[in-house]
Amino acid sequence: MFAFARSRRNLACLFALSMGSILVVFAAIAYYLGVENQLEVFDEELYSTSKTIAANAEYSLDAKRSQLNKDDIPALGSQLVYIRWYNSQKKLVKSGSKNPPKQLTIGSSFQTIQINDRQIGATTTKTWLRELTIPVIRNEVTIGYLQIAAPLTPLRESLNRARLFLTLGVPVTLGLIGITGWFLGGLAMQPTRRAYEQLQRFTADASHELRAPVAAVLSNAQVALMPPEDALEQRFRLENIEEIAKSMRTLIGNLLFLARHEGALDNAALKSIDLVELLRSLYDEYQQQATAQNLHFTPHLPEQPLYLQADADLLKQAVVNLLANAFKYTPPGGKVGLRLFQRAHRAIIQVEDSGIGIPSENLPYIFERFYRVDTVRSRQTGGFGLGLAISQQIIQAHQGEITANSVLGQGSILEIQLPLSSGIRQKSRVNSRAIKGFDL
Repeated sequence: MFAFARSRRNLACLFALSMGSILVVFAAIAYYLGVENQLEVFDEELYSTSKTIAANAEYSLDAKRSQLNKDDIPALGSQLVYIRWYNSQKKLVKSGSKNPPKQLTIGSSFQTIQINDRQIGATTTKTWLRELTIPVIRNEVTIGYLQIAAPLTPLRESLNRARLFLTLGVPVTLGLIGITGWFLGGLAMQPTRRAYEQLQRFTADASHELRAPVAAVLSNAQVALMPPEDALEQRFRLENIEEIAKSMRTLIGNLLFLARHEGALDNAALKSIDLVELLRSLYDEYQQQATAQNLHFTPHLPEQPLYLQADADLLKQAVVNLLANAFKYTPPGGKVGLRLFQRAHRAIIQVEDSGIGIPSENLPYIFERFYRVDTVRSRQTGGFGLGLAISQQIIQAHQGEITANSVLGQGSILEIQLPLSSGIRQKSRVNSRAIKGFDL
């Protein structure tokens, strides 16, 4: 699982890196556009203020008679740091600030400047200003220049708040992106993880169960290769090898079945089958074995067909495994029953026996792989503990359910419930009350 945790972490890091890069670029662009937009709005207000001041001020081509009537400055002018007038030769006429330049060196333009605001101890505070210089035109003649400046403090405060928001918001968002990447990485890796776990389980199961028979084959083969002292002994060893090989082939087939048929079946693989016909064919197959084992094998099947969507071969295998267990653990003279009926919108298949039963403490585990209630007896009867696990997997693949009820020394009932497809027209409806039970 460490490999999956590492892969998941790598996926989360890649996701966070890619999405974080996009976020940082987007935040930088948004901040830049925000600065540009706010500065544009600020410049428009400053320009409007300058035009208003220029239009209402008394100004003369004769610099000596030039004057500024401050009563005519609009309210916007109260936010200004200074107002300066220059004549047409760009020489200073009047100024509202200390130590202004005597000669105007620039034309009509905006610029950002920094000035010393005040002295506090050994520290001088500085203020950023937005300065605008515009020509004053009368009768299509430039008679002078107006220069005003306003503090950028409100704009800088707004940008500081934006930077604070981005400084705090971007790392938090990156963290959320990382958590989201971790979660999405886990979801994306679920199919791979299930496949890996399935492979691990198959490998563990195979190595666990194949170790003993392989050792037995090797032992018998080594004895058989020795100079034969007894032909019958050598034949016995070879027959043992054959039997073990057959058992191994069955085990490998079961393991491959479990590995290949995990998960729900594709609807395209399902066909309409008649359960009554399928179970009747199984009864015919097992009737001879029941006679040979001196067992009373009784079918309780409806006369009318009962249809559902299923894979006939797989469903048959599931029921065969239940019948094989019932025949295996029912002593001679016992009874085995096969029953089919309908309950609500589900088909119910029951395999009932009067065999040795299952202890209640073992009942919850009988569908686990390689689980044996009695290990010695299961080995003697050739069981690997996979039959019920295979049946459960098949039934679950059909969206059904398999359950077991048992009383030790009295027998067991294994029940399969399968959903009936609403799209299939039932040729008959089986009355579950008419086939409610039978005596074993």
